[in-house]
Amino acid sequence: MSDALIIVDVQNDFCSGGSLAVAEGDAVVPVCNEYVRRATAAGMPVFATRDWHPPATIHFTTQGGPWPPHCIQGTPGAEFHPGLRLPTGALIVSKGTRYEEDGYSMIDAEAPDGRPLVQVLRDLGVTRIHVGGLATDYCVRATAMDARVVGLEVGVLTDACRAVNLQPQDGQRALDEMTAAGATLETLETFPV
Repeated sequence: MSDALIIVDVQNDFCSGGSLAVAEGDAVVPVCNEYVRRATAAGMPVFATRDWHPPATIHFTTQGGPWPPHCIQGTPGAEFHPGLRLPTGALIVSKGTRYEEDGYSMIDAEAPDGRPLVQVLRDLGVTRIHVGGLATDYCVRATAMDARVVGLEVGVLTDACRAVNLQPQDGQRALDEMTAAGATLETLETFPV
């Protein structure tokens, strides 16, 4: 089994002071950095997804969507948190890049060469992904659920995630849904490398 680490959307707009800040979103940064360090030392490929929205999208309240504008292509809010330490060679994949696309899941993400992330993972022989980032109840959940649908094993890095929690238990419900779909819950103590 070949593993990969996927850091989901640890971007300025989802962290403190951002336009769609997740409570304690900044707290995932040092934990993600430790996962990245361990994965890199073990030779595991590291991916970072990012919301990379156009200025106008059905995803935004300005076009009737559910969320305030955030992570607009080329803006400071779309940049990765300045404390996130991605290794040289980490592949940055973008999602939510089109007007009609929400882009919650890694399934929607594309590599710079236009290949879908799922294809990149298959080309590398990856059969299991370890997922952490923002937010547990949206993009982490969608990534984990869709990864299970396409046959990947999934570990959710619970200590490297935080939830939006529009409803108080949304994060826990998302974890329950992911485990019901066959994902395992992991922490730095149980991470396989």
